[in-house]
Formats: sequence, structure tokens, C-alpha cells
Amino acid sequence: MAEIARIDEGDHGEYRLEVDGSDRPAVLTWHVRGDARVASHTFTPPAARGKGVAARLVEAMMEDAREQGFTVVPQCSYVAVLFKRHPEWADLRA
Repeated sequence: MAEIARIDEGDHGEYRLEVDGSDRPAVLTWHVRGDARVASHTFTPPAARGKGVAARLVEAMMEDAREQGFTVVPQCSYVAVLFKRHPEWADLRA
């Protein structure tokens, strides 16, 4: 499977994953609020839904949060659900 691209424009960015058979990538968008990143939206092309693609994007964000020392505001409902499924991320929630 393709590697996740991390786009950081300073005050906003996204995690992007190209999806086979789709002209649109899967994305998780974020923007900065204080010392946190607000996970604002996830999108997965229909052909890739239900295959764990969005979860991979969120997991990449959590890895970066641990490594880079920021917290995450789960504005996106999907990210909020994953926080409930992963209690080990509790310290990363803003």
C-alpha cells in the first residue's frame, strides 16, 4: 500500500494517501489552535471505504503527535470515534 504523505503548511496541513482506482486521495485535514492540531475532516474515496484507510491517516497523526509533542482536537467525528477506541491515545487529546 502507498505511503502516507504529510503536508505541513505551518498553520494547517493534511495527511494524504493515494488510493488505487480513485482520482481523489484519502485525506485528513488539520489546522493549528494554540499548541494543538485540530483534526477537522477526513475523506476516503468510496472505492476505499471500509478498508482501514482513514484509520491509517489518524494513526499517522497520532504518531506525529507523540514524536512532535502536539495534542489533537478531534473536531472530525471519525477522529473522535477512534479516540474512544484507542484509550492509549488519551494523553494526546487536547
